[in-house]
Amino acid sequence: MKGKGRKLKKKKRKGVKIAVIIILCLIAAGLAGTGYYLYEQANSGLFFEETKLNGYDVSGMTCKEVLLMLEKDYSAPELEIREQGETALSLTLAEAGYTIDQMKLLSGIQDCMREQNIGLLFSLMEGNTFEVEIPFVFDESTFTKTVRAENFSQPRVSSTDASMEFNGTEYYIEPETYGNELDDADLQVMVKDVADRLTSEDRPQQDVQIDVPESFYFLPAVTQDDSEMNRTMNIYNAFCKSKITLLFGEEKETIDWSTIQGWIDMDADEPTIVEDYVYDYAYELAAKYDTLYHSREFTTHDGNVITFESSDYGYRIDRDAEASQLLADIAANTTVEREPVYDVKGYARNGRDDLCGNYVEVSLTKQHLWLYKGGELVVESDIVSGLPKDDRETITGVFPIPYKKSPETLKGDTWEEKVTFWMPFYDGQGLHDAPWRSSFGGEIYKTNGSHGCVNLPYNIAEIIYNTIGEGYAIILYK
Repeated sequence: MKGKGRKLKKKKRKGVKIAVIIILCLIAAGLAGTGYYLYEQANSGLFFEETKLNGYDVSGMTCKEVLLMLEKDYSAPELEIREQGETALSLTLAEAGYTIDQMKLLSGIQDCMREQNIGLLFSLMEGNTFEVEIPFVFDESTFTKTVRAENFSQPRVSSTDASMEFNGTEYYIEPETYGNELDDADLQVMVKDVADRLTSEDRPQQDVQIDVPESFYFLPAVTQDDSEMNRTMNIYNAFCKSKITLLFGEEKETIDWSTIQGWIDMDADEPTIVEDYVYDYAYELAAKYDTLYHSREFTTHDGNVITFESSDYGYRIDRDAEASQLLADIAANTTVEREPVYDVKGYARNGRDDLCGNYVEVSLTKQHLWLYKGGELVVESDIVSGLPKDDRETITGVFPIPYKKSPETLKGDTWEEKVTFWMPFYDGQGLHDAPWRSSFGGEIYKTNGSHGCVNLPYNIAEIIYNTIGEGYAIILYK
């Protein structure tokens, strides 16, 4: 608590000469009643007639009455804090933490009374004019609790920055909003400056209006005109509608905005995709889904699992061509659904399963064949495979049947045969009917085997020919 120092002033007396004359006159008159009157006035506890204190006529008033009058008038001004011309908060000086020290003020008034009585005769004849400072005491805790924006009549609303938003299709800018939150420290400095002036004046003051300047309010840090945000929005909108779905049968890989956003070169002058990221993605895709020349396990018709170290049948993504196509699809900024760009593809696939139950199974040991379509057995039959000597043995492995032809003439160095159904799978070897044979299976191949082809009964060859398509798999094992 801090008070203000006060000074006491008295009107300058007239010359000593007048006083001497008056005293001599009174003594000469010898009036006993005059002495009594002076005594009575000096002990009345009242201010004499024609007495003014701080401009107030206090004639006939006690010190306490003067105290209450001054306290009331000097504490009367109100502080009206306004926002946009409307009252936001009205405070008395006391509510703002400014109160008068009654004891100190009373002491000052009593000093005036004593001064009056000391100069009794002059005071009675000419009156007195006194000035006393009003000792306001400032309570900072009360002030800071009261002079706050949270006490204003209107609720406080925060300003918000402009922001870039995504509606699922494109980006847009949500404009900034302007609230009415303000800096309490600035407000308190301004109000205290006004209140200090009010409480330091020699005379009571009127109510004061204080308008909150716009500079006190917290403004949005980012507006809708922000150049960097607008640049980012334009770049994002050049690509954000892209959605490329790559089909691997029922299994899918989707490249959408969540992925593409990380491929953008934000430092480029124009919206640009970093090609290396796209090529890396295409290579990762190939590593995940390529089956050509990869090892594979195959479960035979009787449940045995065979492992092939490499497979000539399968799918292989053309990684560079796929990356180029992805770049084109992204630049188109639209929805695309397609298969990957392959340089080799099989008959059917679902994820890494590149058979999907569609294959010709050949056991060279059992001299038997099974044809499956969609996982269902279509037909099975005995066969005659290549003679296991003189380079005529039928190859083992997994191969595609690249095409089929009917009829066809098969030729060797010393032989020539016409067949109706020709389905090649490896280096001149293939499936075909063998009208020159009357029996199949058993151990015929060991002594009268083919030149590497898989010989079939005519009706079996016909069924296979009419069932399979280009790229159909054939799996040959011992």
